Amino acid sequence: MNFTEGDERRALREAVAALGRRYGHEYFAAKARSGEKTDELWAEAGRLGYLGVAVPEEYGGGGGGIGDLAAVCEELAAAGCPLLLTVVSPAICATVVARFGTEAQKRRWLPGFADGTTKMGFAITEPDAGSNSHRLTTAVRRDGDEWVLNGGKYYISGVDEVEAVLVVARHVDSTGNRLLPSLVIVPTDAPGFTYRHIPMEVVSPEKQFTCFFDDVRLPLDALVGAEDAGLAQLFAGLNPERIMAASFATGMARRALDLASGYARTRTVWDVPIGSHQGVAHPLAQCAIQVELARVMTQKAAALYDAGEDRAAGEAANMAKYAAGEAVAGAVDQAIQVHGGNGLSSEYGLGAMLAASRLSRIAPVSREMILNFVAQHTLRLPRSY
Repeated sequence: MNFTEGDERRALREAVAALGRRYGHEYFAAKARSGEKTDELWAEAGRLGYLGVAVPEEYGGGGGGIGDLAAVCEELAAAGCPLLLTVVSPAICATVVARFGTEAQKRRWLPGFADGTTKMGFAITEPDAGSNSHRLTTAVRRDGDEWVLNGGKYYISGVDEVEAVLVVARHVDSTGNRLLPSLVIVPTDAPGFTYRHIPMEVVSPEKQFTCFFDDVRLPLDALVGAEDAGLAQLFAGLNPERIMAASFATGMARRALDLASGYARTRTVWDVPIGSHQGVAHPLAQCAIQVELARVMTQKAAALYDAGEDRAAGEAANMAKYAAGEAVAGAVDQAIQVHGGNGLSSEYGLGAMLAASRLSRIAPVSREMILNFVAQHTLRLPRSY
């Protein structure tokens, strides 16, 4: 076993970190607060090949794995530019298309994912089902040479800036019975597809939306993969999502700790830096340990996924997501405490991270559902829900 990243991965991290620092938190926050998008950063990351590191080489990508893309996500977040759509478009959507798409679908979508010119959303959560695929009511049925999609989704990221949305829907047969879930690509300009902004307290350029599908007609090649593939196909996208969400969180946590430790080294009270007091130093050290543990678990999950060990990767990805969510929530909270009143001032940029870090314990899967998963599948305890 090897617990060190290779030269190529380390070089990727350094290059992405340099890009992120060149734009920086001030750029990101200004865009978010003004309602603008971080298009310049996204476009440059795409041109440099960072967004497409996990896309197969024959379609213009870097030919790497989800671990490489997770490194990109983490370094941008650590530099103060956490791009939420990296978790969705190049991770979930590109991975699903690469693994299950037809050759025509791959030629249509993967080059755009590789160079960042294509953004795609992902829609699974529903008001009455959350992300429970067994309770989804959004349905797709075949009508001649078309699919017809009806239903709704909510808390879907970035719908206003993507070209299409990869929608999880359950098939309906001729008798009206709902069958297994599958995935369809829905252009955002398709007739019958509408969406509404959900105001959020999180300061982010990427907005959240409720989506409505009213007799949306799609060509047969809108279906990605087999219509009876069910959960195996779905989790090919959800496991990378959890790995990326963990990297998103650990990147934010690293930034919070960098800010806090820098402040603790330079803020002097009673003639000594406040970081010389164990009451400040020890909580930060504990946070640093938790962040590093989460990073190691995330790298393990990515390595398992890239090795094709889907079942083991699912367990590790859930654990990594849980650990990272707890780590970032603790790190941001402690960083704010170290700064005192300055922790909530706009100058230091920590207050805006509070809601975002708390969200990491909820989305894309809640800490409680991960605990349910680990209890049932790792510990083999009776199902509790």
